[in-house]
Parts: sequence; C-alpha cells; structure tokens
Amino acid sequence: MEFLEELKWRGLVKDCTDYDGLKERLQKPAVIYCGFDPTADSLHVGHLQQILLLRRYQKAGHTPIALCGGFTGMIGDPRPTTERKLLTHEEVMHNAECIRDQLAHFLSFDGDNAAIMENNNNWLGEMTLLDYLRDFGKLFNVSYMLQKDTIKKRLDSGISYTEFSYTILQAMDWLKLFERHNCIIQIGGSDQWGNLTTGTELIRKVKGEEATIFGITSPLITKSDGSKFGKSEGKNVWLDPKRTNAYEFYQFWLNTPDADIVDYLKRLSFRSPEEIEALAAAKEAAPEKREAQKALAEELTVLVHGEEGLATAKKITETFFRGSIMDLSADELRAGLSDAPKVEVEDGITLITALVKAGACKSNSEARKLIQQGSVQVNGEKVSDINAALAKADAIDQDFTILKKGKKNYYVLTF
Repeated sequence: MEFLEELKWRGLVKDCTDYDGLKERLQKPAVIYCGFDPTADSLHVGHLQQILLLRRYQKAGHTPIALCGGFTGMIGDPRPTTERKLLTHEEVMHNAECIRDQLAHFLSFDGDNAAIMENNNNWLGEMTLLDYLRDFGKLFNVSYMLQKDTIKKRLDSGISYTEFSYTILQAMDWLKLFERHNCIIQIGGSDQWGNLTTGTELIRKVKGEEATIFGITSPLITKSDGSKFGKSEGKNVWLDPKRTNAYEFYQFWLNTPDADIVDYLKRLSFRSPEEIEALAAAKEAAPEKREAQKALAEELTVLVHGEEGLATAKKITETFFRGSIMDLSADELRAGLSDAPKVEVEDGITLITALVKAGACKSNSEARKLIQQGSVQVNGEKVSDINAALAKADAIDQDFTILKKGKKNYYVLTF
C-alpha cells in the first residue's frame, strides 16, 4: 500500500491542501515538520499521534523536524473557549528543554534522513515589534484571519490580540523552516488546519505562487463514549516516566474499550494493516482475551518505557490479577497502587478505625463485619481479628501498609 494511502487507511488524513500533489511529491524524500508547544514539562498520550506520524514519515525515507515552540509557548494556541494561562519565560524554556529531550526518544538523529530539532525562540525571540508589523503583519488581512475556525469560535466569548496573533507566528515558523531546511510539508491535528493554511498563504506571498508546499491534518483522537482521550482517572497520561509510570501507562492501553481499540491500533501502532486486521478479527471472535488491547499496550509501553518498563508493567499486572501482591518489591507496589486511595494514619491505629478512615467502610460496624467475614487483608495476609492494630514497624519499608477489601479494592496507609 502506497504511503499516503496507508495513512488514509489508518484514519490519519482529514484535510490536505493538495492530496494528489502530496501523494506524487512523497515519491521522493521530503522535509516535514510538526510543532509542539511547551505548555508543560512533558508531552502526553494526546500528542502521540503527531509524534508517531513524524516517525512514520522518517521510516518512509523523509526528514522530520520536531519544532519546540519556545516562543509561541509564551502565548499558547487559542483554546476553543477560554484564554490560556500565560507561563513565565523561565517556565517555558524549562519545559522546552524537557520536551526536546522527550522528542529525541522517538526519532532517529542518525542516517541520511536524520531528524532535526528546532526551537522557534531562536528566530521569533530576536524579532522586533516593528519587523513583525512591517514584514509580516502587513501581509495578513484581518477579515481573512477572522474566518479561521479557532478564531471564529472565540469571537462571541472574546479573544485577546495575543492569541489572535498566534496563527501569524506559526506561519512565520513554517516560512523560516522552509528557508532553512526546504521544509515543504506541515502536519498537525485537525484543529490546526487554519494555522496550516495561514502558513501556505504566507510562504506563497513571500516566495511566490510557484512555491510547492503542503499542509495535511489528521483527525483528533476521540473516545467512542464522548469522553476525552488521554486521561485516566481524570489525570493526563504523560510520556514522562516520572509522571506516569510504566504500569499506569500499560494499564491505560490495556483498558481501552473494544469500541475504540481497532481505531487506536490503526493510528498508533506500527503493525502492518494485515496484522491489525488479524487483531480486529481476534477481538470479534474472543473479546474477553483482549488480544488487541494487549498488543497495543505492549508496543507503546516498549516505545515509551523500554523493554524493562514493559516487563515491570506486566509483572505488576499479573501479580495483582493473581492477588499475590507481596511478591512485588516496595517500588513495584508503589507503582501498582499509585492510583489507590491514600491516607496518613498514626502508629498503632486499629484496623477497624483504619478501614473507616481510608474510606473502605462507612462505619465501625461495617468494618467489624467485613473483618469477621474474612474480607480484609493487611499486606497480603487475611485478618479476622476485630481487635487487630497496625504498627509502623510492620509496614512495608516501614513506610506504608496496604489494606485490601474484597477482591480488588486497595487502600494505602502511610505512617
């Protein structure tokens, strides 16, 4: 299957300035870029589609540019409803360095089509206001800019001139990359279409109508139930292992609903179309085996956390499934229970009081009943003594104790 046609099959093509022209141009090596604004010190799984698209282009023989928005991150791409919180210059530059290192994990910086890393602070940060207004602002018609979806959606609620100008700055980025690296393609999510077309307009006005450039977007990833993609228990699933550990990352993909898994495989997996179709058939034949979810979880966990991270994630998963949690190390337990309710207790607290304080039971009588029924475990051991107490000396690493209620409700007590 031809490269662009495969991207279309995977659901990675929405709008394109010239689909047939791009298809023909990709028959030989090209330079392509995608921008990432450093609004946090880590990217999250919502960014994976674009990161992996750059990787796909590189594997197909093209040169990817990962642009970190050290300057535009000071402003922020307009949100659909509200203004972004402005970060300090120090915060943005710190985030930019973190993201630069993170992006380097996904792309190859060796070989004939070695990836390129750029930061738009290197050129936009040197520009004077007069240069901006005379050399670029003069080329943009306000009526034209008001038709951009990202701007149009904000007209009723209000948009500052700061965010209004973002689309011009992004267009300037593409022009600079066009001049420096002959970058003729920009990719982005479907919400970036207005910014991409602004870039094509600017390059043609500055370089002439004969300039060969292409903008192409991919649909944003969504969940079939309408909830936001990329969050687990209301928290972002980050690409930084310090923010989201390998077990949490693996579990996020393992818990993908059946209705979404084939779409995610197409967009995020590097498996061939034939392999993905085989996994889709396996899902239909035996959904309870979750073969498709396991395949995606394993592939992406290796990509982000390495083979060691996957081994840890699978070990924790299998151990919790069997219920033999004390086979895990203290660090593995911390990782596996990172989302469990946590409460600080005093040394010597009774088990009944601890169950109530942790939220496992609503009352002392309910806690007493659960203990008598044998439904409570402390650090993997069933406890049936209603007078039992918990001591720091008996805690794991003398730091935390794990309460388990029933089959899968865990609570972490710290002393």
